[in-house]
Amino acid sequence: MRSRVALVLVFIAGYLLVAWFLAHPPGSQLPQATRETLANAACPPPPRVTRGEMPLQTPVPAGLALPPLAESTLTPLAGFSVEARVLRRENYYFDAGARFSPTDLALGWGRMRENAVLDQLAISQGSRFFSYRWRDQPPIPPPEIVRSASNMHIIPASEEVASALDAVEAGDNLRIDGWLVRIDRKDGWHWVSSLRRDDSGDGACELIYACTITRE
Repeated sequence: MRSRVALVLVFIAGYLLVAWFLAHPPGSQLPQATRETLANAACPPPPRVTRGEMPLQTPVPAGLALPPLAESTLTPLAGFSVEARVLRRENYYFDAGARFSPTDLALGWGRMRENAVLDQLAISQGSRFFSYRWRDQPPIPPPEIVRSASNMHIIPASEEVASALDAVEAGDNLRIDGWLVRIDRKDGWHWVSSLRRDDSGDGACELIYACTITRE
């Protein structure tokens, strides 16, 4: 009888131990700072832009390597930090880039985040491009519009960043910190980020491996 009771107690203890580990997976009890360090290990954020300034582009530190994604190589081209207003968003599901970047964000900074300017522009997105038009006269000089807004292909670096991206809406003010990248697929297909803020047309969009997305 005693051996049967002991066996039952051992079984109950083992069950409780397994249940505890399922409820407290490894790492869940780590301090917040430690968890953030581990989360950023594969995507260390670059220097951050000062609030209200133009997007900040910085050199890639020696030795920085990004993890492969969807059996493709990601090559960092520059650090990138932008604090801007969301002018519009567009989701993509079926094009070649959708498995990397499910969402494009049209972002504006400087005077391209002001209502007085945006109210005079019709903004649209499609086919991975961002466009705008005005009725009579542009609210600000067209070259300034080009320098102060861009369509950006966002590659979430983690599930947390993907969730943050899903919640983004037009009109939000947010900060994105990450890396401008080149994607190379094994079959030769590639996708390359722009490295300029004053270009337009084909190839002018930023391709961002986003370490963090934060609403401001």
